[in-house]
Amino acid sequence: MENTIWWVLFNIFIVGMLMLDLGVFHKKDHAVSFKESIGWVVFWIVLAFLFNVLLYYWKGPELAFQFTTGYVIEWSLSVDNLFVFIIIFKFFKVPAKYQHRVLFWGIIGALVLRAAFIMTGIALFNTFHWMIYVFGAVLIVTALRLLFNKEGHQDLSKNIIVRICKRIFPVTEEYHGHDFFTRKDNRLFATPLFLVLMVIEFTDLVFAIDSVPAMLAISTDMFIVYTSNVFAILGLRSMYFALSGLVVIFRYLKYGISVILLFVGVKMLASAYYEISTEVTLIVVLSILALSILISLVIKEKRHVE
Repeated sequence: MENTIWWVLFNIFIVGMLMLDLGVFHKKDHAVSFKESIGWVVFWIVLAFLFNVLLYYWKGPELAFQFTTGYVIEWSLSVDNLFVFIIIFKFFKVPAKYQHRVLFWGIIGALVLRAAFIMTGIALFNTFHWMIYVFGAVLIVTALRLLFNKEGHQDLSKNIIVRICKRIFPVTEEYHGHDFFTRKDNRLFATPLFLVLMVIEFTDLVFAIDSVPAMLAISTDMFIVYTSNVFAILGLRSMYFALSGLVVIFRYLKYGISVILLFVGVKMLASAYYEISTEVTLIVVLSILALSILISLVIKEKRHVE
């Protein structure tokens, strides 16, 4: 009964914060400034820290460490989403003042999808313990693909989600303010903003295949896994506006993320023989992130001179 109350209270709080965000602070469409986005990043980090303190006194230091480690891993994996968001917004030429609205509703969908993934993953773990090796293998394959594959130009007009949406709805050529749908000649049309939203939702679904197993390597407590995911996802939107112009500077961060996935995957595969503590995992993850950021700042990008 106590756990149910905490689940209800947590979700009511999150929904209330999201309503306050969209209904008050972003009631009018505007381009989110760097200063404003930094303020929101700090706000969500402080909120996650206070929640972690509450966990420490309510659930004990072990679960508090699990939350911290999961939160850091989710944040690091979320950085990779920023590269994809930048590509999506640039390809569809989304006006800056509408980007917050797209990410807001995209994150609402992400919370629902993550909750479903988490419940499914934990149910599989509890029923079939060998699934930990499957998830570990998935993370290792993903890490290697991320490590060695180079991204080229992507034509999102051929994206499967875009093609499906265009088969279901006629789509306008131009944006209609911040609306996802509009009516023309008594017919319902989707706008390009709706296509952007659907591509972002699909992208998060793909990333969830990596991030949820990575989180389950840290904890199988559903409340810990869910809350760390929620706080990381909510901070992601603000982090996008803060770092979208700077993300290219940290070009080696992507390799750091792949190493983190590789480490977590190996941790899952080796769990039957050797258990790596949450504290050690947290130190390793933070060290990899710090090193990849440092390398990005120290090694300058080579410019070709013709």
